[in-house]
Amino acid sequence: MSSEEKLPGWREIPIAGVTYKPSTEYKTGDWKVYKPVINYEKCTKCMFCYTYCPDGAIKIREDGFPEPDYDFCKGCGICAEECPVKAIEMVKD
Repeated sequence: MSSEEKLPGWREIPIAGVTYKPSTEYKTGDWKVYKPVINYEKCTKCMFCYTYCPDGAIKIREDGFPEPDYDFCKGCGICAEECPVKAIEMVKD
């Protein structure tokens, strides 16, 4: 995909349509009511959030810390629930 091409939003998925492509093909982040916010002082880089995210919406920064990609995060809260040190808080979007 060239840098000029824009990813389609989830609204472009046909009614009753099912995507057989990864969710990163459609920006689905505006579904969420809550979003994960990571406290990097508490984060131990265990990557549980990355591993358990059902949408692959947690990316790894160059410094090794996880970072939510809000274009694709649906706000399910699994990352916060699985974080062993409770470094992730779900806040209103």
